[in-house]
Amino acid sequence: MRKKVTKAIFPVAGLGTRFLPATKSVPKEIMTLVDRPLVQYAIDEARAAGIKEFIFVTSRGKSALEDYFDHNPILEQELRKKGKDDLLETLKSTNMESGAIAYIRQHRALGLGHAVWCARRLIGNEPFAVMLPDDVIAAEKPCLQQMVEAYEETGGNMVAAMEVPPEKASSYGVLDVAEDMGAVVNARGMVEKPVPGSEPSNLAVIGRYILEPSVLRNLNKMKQGAGGEIQLTDAIAEDINAGKPVYGYRFRGQRFDCGSKSGFLQATVAFALARDELRGDLSRYLTETIHASQAAE
Repeated sequence: MRKKVTKAIFPVAGLGTRFLPATKSVPKEIMTLVDRPLVQYAIDEARAAGIKEFIFVTSRGKSALEDYFDHNPILEQELRKKGKDDLLETLKSTNMESGAIAYIRQHRALGLGHAVWCARRLIGNEPFAVMLPDDVIAAEKPCLQQMVEAYEETGGNMVAAMEVPPEKASSYGVLDVAEDMGAVVNARGMVEKPVPGSEPSNLAVIGRYILEPSVLRNLNKMKQGAGGEIQLTDAIAEDINAGKPVYGYRFRGQRFDCGSKSGFLQATVAFALARDELRGDLSRYLTETIHASQAAE
């Protein structure tokens, strides 16, 4: 019987330099998207997919991230005293029980593959998920849940994939597709940030993975790849070379790159418009702003 995916790694050691000066004191992962930090969206998605153990790969200066998941008895007491039960319920979703969450330090910025490798002892010999909180996905059924359901049918390694414009493919890990079965594709190769014009497809890997423990063994012997970093893509490609299956999964939903200012702003607008209590005022403001801008031209 196939083992269930119950552990997830969240690589959050990056410095968030694209959001300076905000990230000088605030970890990028707890920057607020509407009224929840980025990392809360990833946690909620992981929980919906059946994840029980949450492993954060962090670095110096991320203590605010650790505090976010802790209980705050004084705040909870004040809310209880004032009868703000709805806010108490909201707060509960941010708490992590003792033993459910672990923090591992990545002492040197050697890339995503190295960050995942840092968590190897907590993964052991089980399949596991990797989630990049920068990639926020709006979907009726959460992306990782879609992938877990597909993985239960296929096994092997699975990466979330989406079509990108060919001219942007060189910014991603890209799948070389052997067989396209619709939602699932069978990959015969993966290339990290291919040279423009050499992309095997425009099917790009984004920040959701379900991986077999063999990928961690591959990372044990990995050398630096594209950008001078240890690439997770290269370790997954090693499994393909060894004859093990790797699948791309075309998820249903819209992905926002919240690692960029533009993507973060787009996500803020999209998630706010999806909220009943915010939609009216924001829609009117956007319409008026667009009309004023067009009139000025």
